[in-house]
Amino acid sequence: MIYLDNQSTTPVDKRVLKKMLPFFSENYANPHSLDHYLGRKMAHCVEDARKSIASLIGAETDEIIFTSGATESNNLAIKGSAYFRKKRKNHIITVKTEHKCVIESCRKLELDGFEITFLNVNKEGIIDLSELENAIKESTLIVSVMYANNETGVIQPIKKITAICNKKKILFHSDAAQAIGKININVKSLGIDLMSISAHKMYGPKGVGALYIRKKPRVRLISIMDGGGQEMAVRSGTLPVPLCVGFGEAASICMKEMDEEYIRLLSLRNYLYEKLISSIKNVRLNGSLENRLPSNLNISIQGVKAIDLINNLKKVIISTGSACNSQDIENSYVLSAMGISKNVINSSVRLALGRYSTKKDIDDTVEDFKNTIDSLLNN
Repeated sequence: MIYLDNQSTTPVDKRVLKKMLPFFSENYANPHSLDHYLGRKMAHCVEDARKSIASLIGAETDEIIFTSGATESNNLAIKGSAYFRKKRKNHIITVKTEHKCVIESCRKLELDGFEITFLNVNKEGIIDLSELENAIKESTLIVSVMYANNETGVIQPIKKITAICNKKKILFHSDAAQAIGKININVKSLGIDLMSISAHKMYGPKGVGALYIRKKPRVRLISIMDGGGQEMAVRSGTLPVPLCVGFGEAASICMKEMDEEYIRLLSLRNYLYEKLISSIKNVRLNGSLENRLPSNLNISIQGVKAIDLINNLKKVIISTGSACNSQDIENSYVLSAMGISKNVINSSVRLALGRYSTKKDIDDTVEDFKNTIDSLLNN
């Protein structure tokens, strides 16, 4: 099996798993039981993990809130900031190509009386900064723009976006689940106020994520989940220590290896793209090649339906795009928003390289693609 669906999820790194295992049956105390030694020990381990995650993005340790994943983080960031400011402002700006959890959060707020503006993207998948500036009103409370798209891997001009928001004194949130651990991100230098992260996109465990919440000046949120007041009273609930520890270890590994991995993946990705376009006719790239994650290709092959290609490949595991949207192949709203026709969307697949991808995998992938496509077109 050649796994090229690393934007859907990544395998847990063996070093991460090794770090996690003792916390299931040996170091099992509740990290909020601070009356005894074992509880305090678990709390210390959680704080070490929090520190590692903060270091990866250039944040302070107490600016990281653990969540169940990026979906919860996005909900908390958008709904929490909206409800806190509801009496003063009611306008939210986001993008048509955002992850479903952002779009659905905004739709929910729309039902509660908030006004939502969905920005367009160009054929490369990038927003128009002038459209963003023109959309801002006195009532705008937050702008939410994904760092790197989950289907196309296209990276938005975040520094320029935050400059606009900071000038207007508007909160800026970014769903960075696809980007963290793959490219260098520093929330302070970028001017980001809120940022969502997911462990399972960076070789950590599923079921845990984080929300960065800027402390100075402080970003205030209304909690969307009531309970015991854990996580600085922003996100209640007993923390899953094994998952938090695994998340922290995954962040530490990314911190050490990311720069070298970026170069390796970019080289492999470019090699894959060149081999595909030289070996197979009518290959089209969807989205910007320059402004893109180093591991991603989103391509369409004229005359070949994506679902047929995926189901008939002998060795390679790929997807059509977002795992949350995999049942709606014909209606990929991300590609549609880029002006791509329905026929091209039906032929589009996402290839996402990862930590364990090799050059031999690329050669075998292209061979498998070529053989499968020839078979499909000749039958």
